[in-house]
Amino acid sequence: MSTTRRRRPALIALVILGAVGCLLLAWWQWTRFESSSGSFQNLGYALQWPMFAGFCVYAYYKFVRLDEAPPAEPKPDSEIPAGLLPERPRQASAADDDDPTLREYNAYLAELAKTDKEDTE
Repeated sequence: MSTTRRRRPALIALVILGAVGCLLLAWWQWTRFESSSGSFQNLGYALQWPMFAGFCVYAYYKFVRLDEAPPAEPKPDSEIPAGLLPERPRQASAADDDDPTLREYNAYLAELAKTDKEDTE
């Protein structure tokens, strides 16, 4: 027996409690609408709460159906079409080392790292 089946009475009680609570709130909003201080907002709420109660029952129904027959697994062999994703940035190649400005900047960074390492020691 699965754990879901063992918990099913508790879930049913929770659904009933939620649905009854929603229907009680609908009745309360209806009595507020009928009172002298009631407004159409109370009428709107009185019509909404039964839908919430119905949603509690519907959600439980879908939960039980999915528990008994889970959806089929998607195919793992599907591929992403070429050109759909952006290209990855390329790594620096040996041709980039021919740039004198880049070599000078890298030498400057190496010198900074060396002086920083000497200062921390």
